[in-house]
Amino acid sequence: MTYWPASSSTTPRYAGPVSFFRLPSLTDPGEADIALLGLPYDGGTTNRAGTRHGPRAMREMSMFIRPFHHVTRTSPYTTHRVADFGDVPMNPLDIDESLSLITAHYAGLGRTRPLTAGGDHLITLPILRALAKDGPVGLIQFDAHSDTNDSYFGGQRYTHGTWVRRAIEEGLVDPRRTVQIGIRGTRYAPDGNDFAENAGVTTLYIEDVYRLGMVGVIAEIRRIVGLGPAYLTFDVDGIDPAYTPGTGTPEVGGYTVFEAQQMVRGLMGLNLVGADVVEVSPPFDPSGNTALVGATMMFEILCLMARPEGP
Repeated sequence: MTYWPASSSTTPRYAGPVSFFRLPSLTDPGEADIALLGLPYDGGTTNRAGTRHGPRAMREMSMFIRPFHHVTRTSPYTTHRVADFGDVPMNPLDIDESLSLITAHYAGLGRTRPLTAGGDHLITLPILRALAKDGPVGLIQFDAHSDTNDSYFGGQRYTHGTWVRRAIEEGLVDPRRTVQIGIRGTRYAPDGNDFAENAGVTTLYIEDVYRLGMVGVIAEIRRIVGLGPAYLTFDVDGIDPAYTPGTGTPEVGGYTVFEAQQMVRGLMGLNLVGADVVEVSPPFDPSGNTALVGATMMFEILCLMARPEGP
């Protein structure tokens, strides 16, 4: 038994319950293979807040997305049970409690793989604490920022700009199987990426992305990550803010939405234990386009997760 989205030819997209991709809303993870979740948290934000509103906006925009992928002509819903599992519990006033609540929630999913709409990028750390309990996983990070700073504001070690460093330090991700795609922008110091490089992380700066081209980037990601378990995190600020202005830390000079779609599509067959799309901040984009991009990238990633056997 699989679940199918409500048909827009029967019930208009603007009517009926709001859920990711118009799928059923469930509570028992045993009833699904892939759980779609919202994580409305931005307590790790260091500048422009608002990503707590991202999951709701992405849910609404996901109702525009039809069930079949136009390139593969397949649907993730024909082979996998996919459903909306609501929002993850957290405390917007307490970072430590939120991290604990989030980890416990994902640990309770059992074998059901999560695909999450954030929220700021700190949310990936507690998710990884649950998913990597048996050993480090590979990490595919589409992003403008490496997120390997040590601390902010006099010693705050848990922010959306430090989570990769914490994940490496805690043994949640294998830095030798970690690749960051699209890194760019100004730095706090000239040695701002030394931690990542010394740890063994592969950094593909935006210049590398365009030097290699999409085919070359895909090949590099696949070479580094291999076929072992891996987690994919997609920060929408990896895309140029001309396409995604609704994000907290925009960086000009990024890749296009189509290029992002191409790179994600090229990862079919990798062993993804989970994924997220983060840093959609609706207050900075009243048009809703950034949320639509976020929901679209969720669908692209869902298609990867629903076809582990490869192309």
